Amino acid sequence: MRIRPDELAAIKAGAVDVGFRRWDRPRVVVGTRMRTAVGLVEVTSVEPVEESAITEDDARRAGAASLDALRRGLAGRADRPVFRVGLRWAGEDPRIALRRRPPTPDELAAIKARLDRLDAASAVGPWTRQTLAAIDRCPEVRAPDLAAALGRDTASFKRDVRKLKELGLTESLDIGYRLSPRGEAVVDDGGPPRDRPAPPTGTRLPAIGAPAARALAAAGLSTLEAVAAVPERELAALHGVGPIALAKLRDALTAKGLARPS
Repeated sequence: MRIRPDELAAIKAGAVDVGFRRWDRPRVVVGTRMRTAVGLVEVTSVEPVEESAITEDDARRAGAASLDALRRGLAGRADRPVFRVGLRWAGEDPRIALRRRPPTPDELAAIKARLDRLDAASAVGPWTRQTLAAIDRCPEVRAPDLAAALGRDTASFKRDVRKLKELGLTESLDIGYRLSPRGEAVVDDGGPPRDRPAPPTGTRLPAIGAPAARALAAAGLSTLEAVAAVPERELAALHGVGPIALAKLRDALTAKGLARPS
């Protein structure tokens, strides 16, 4: 189920708790928990409804500007039934807490065994350690460049990195990846931590897209606190920073209680 970024923010805030979709059949079931940019969103109900039965209150709860606006959004694929889907924010993505926590010795052994199984099942041969090592050497490097350096095609490389992310070992960034503290411990094999460049202090930027992320990085703006000190008109003048990126930055600044650039 695709949910727009503005809908996700409203679901997390509790302002939206229902969505309407035209499907040939239900695409989610009650209890489904979807991983999204704002954390877990849970499906609380799924039921077919007649479009004529949708009310102004339904439209408000779906985050639509009006009932007419909601109906215009449902105008496509009019041959398909309408489903009313109850939604609620169900907490942060559990992978976030997992990747922040270094493994115990028993967990480290289990992770290494899991990596061995992934290697054994792969058509390209052992890949897990070399991929972790490549990300460790080259954080925030584009996935196609990492894949090429390893002699991999980009699509299969990204699929494999997602498997490492499921284990809490990597984090996806707007540009490339980096190891999580858990992933660093696996690469260090339980030994003393290696010297690695410290991440910037402050609050990480939200996902704003690679062009905007590159523009802010080139301007030395790597945290929300740094962005908060720059007027929005100056951010908008940066090549690659468009309206969507600016809106996401404004939302992130508000959520963090930081003054917005004016």
